[in-house]
Amino acid sequence: MTDITPPKDPSRLSLALQSDFVYQFKRSPVAVVSFAITLILVLGAVFAPLIAPYNPFDPASLNLMNGFSRPMTPNAFTGDSFWLGTDDQGRDVFSTILYGMRISLFVGAAAVAFAMVLGITLGLLAGYVGGWTETIIMRVADVQLTFPSILVAMLIFGVAKGVTPVEYRDQMAIWVLIIAIGLSDWVQFARVVRGATLVEKNKEYVAAAKLIGRTGPAIMVRHILPNVLSPVLVIATISLALAIIAEATLSFLGVGAPPTQPSLGTLIRIGQGFLFSGEWWILLFPAVTLLALALSVNLLGDWLRDALNPRLR
Repeated sequence: MTDITPPKDPSRLSLALQSDFVYQFKRSPVAVVSFAITLILVLGAVFAPLIAPYNPFDPASLNLMNGFSRPMTPNAFTGDSFWLGTDDQGRDVFSTILYGMRISLFVGAAAVAFAMVLGITLGLLAGYVGGWTETIIMRVADVQLTFPSILVAMLIFGVAKGVTPVEYRDQMAIWVLIIAIGLSDWVQFARVVRGATLVEKNKEYVAAAKLIGRTGPAIMVRHILPNVLSPVLVIATISLALAIIAEATLSFLGVGAPPTQPSLGTLIRIGQGFLFSGEWWILLFPAVTLLALALSVNLLGDWLRDALNPRLR
């Protein structure tokens, strides 16, 4: 007697691996390489205390005699060798890059998350409520779009730092930087969500939700929001690269991360002062790392935008 057993239902993981999204990802060399570079850099930043051979911000572990050591060359005084050389204080450049990426990625991701939450909230209100609420929100957005985002971030950072007590400025500098970049980047999220909400609120499922007594906030959060998230995720990916560059720009100008918590922008600013004296590696390696991180995230966001665009399928 033959035992006939019904086939097992495929798991969610197997269904995901067989989806069109994964298939398009595998067939795109740019997406695969960008994802690999982004993953390596992110993992390097997250596990910096385990990967970095030195703690560059521990004064007890620094030796000024190791200052300006060339990459892969034993120091003339101590005989120590460093993969990417050292800076003027004898800090290992490779270790400072790993720790600096932690600050850059944290500021960029937190700023994008803040801008996304603020932009989605205001976009949903503008699109669903309409009237004076929509007029005020969108006119504020239009005014902010007339100024470069980096100038808006510098203005917000300066005002916020000015009202912060002097003894807490270095401790609050990272959070002030996150708020400044986030407030300068919420407009694009709000405009996209508002446009999508105007389309979604006239559909049948929203009318059905009103008939069964759903309140406005419940309809916006539980019904409209899930249907407008696809373009938001694409914008968030691209905005992450722009936020990292904005943080590096502010830190390079001296109005970003404090010297006690240097980011990639701060390391580039430090290395720029030694470029013409022959210590090129202090500037080159942090700059290349920032370029690789921003470019890979940006290319990944561009592919994600095309992959989620139904017109290109």
